[in-house]
Amino acid sequence: MTAKKILVAPSFLSANFLNLQNDIDMLNQSEADWFHLDVMDGHFVPNISFGMPIIKQIKKAATKPLDVHLMITEPDRYITDFKNAGADILTVHYEACKHLHRTIQIIRDNHMKVGVSINPHTHIYLLDNIINEVDLILVMSVNPGFGGQKFIENTYLKIEMLKGLIAEKKSKAQIQVDGGVDESNYKKLISVGADILVAGSYIFNAKDPSLNIKKLKTF
Repeated sequence: MTAKKILVAPSFLSANFLNLQNDIDMLNQSEADWFHLDVMDGHFVPNISFGMPIIKQIKKAATKPLDVHLMITEPDRYITDFKNAGADILTVHYEACKHLHRTIQIIRDNHMKVGVSINPHTHIYLLDNIINEVDLILVMSVNPGFGGQKFIENTYLKIEMLKGLIAEKKSKAQIQVDGGVDESNYKKLISVGADILVAGSYIFNAKDPSLNIKKLKTF
């Protein structure tokens, strides 16, 4: 039996913004699979992060796909801009999209992989009608907006339920988890169905970030 391949997408929100090149080089040389970039607008979540200019600069130096997570209102307005900035995977929030199916189609039309994210309070069965239209579902295991928050224990059950929905619908969607992921919970997350782990503080605050990335891929 082939071991399950786990993808790790370090969250750049925890990187050192006074020297991004060092952290980009570290991720390029590490076993990380994607760069996870959180875009916040101060409306959908109570925080502001970075936008297109930073993503363009990261794209120039990154040797791995850019996994861009939009925590913004009216994401449809900016989909083409994020494509032009260098996004390879674009994830929007279920809660932010009035016409989610249309938003998914616009992302597809811009030749990016499509992700849909759900907040901790959002039930996975609301994804029933789009589960076959997306490449990944991002399960937030903290309330979005800030790094370093405590992991919400109910996440395990949500992942199990989502795994069941994916199987029922014969979807090829992968399950991504973001928020409070570290050495204490990553194995259980994988065991209940997670395919992609997003980690910020656990990686970038470590003495040896590359080692912690490697640990998350060891199951």
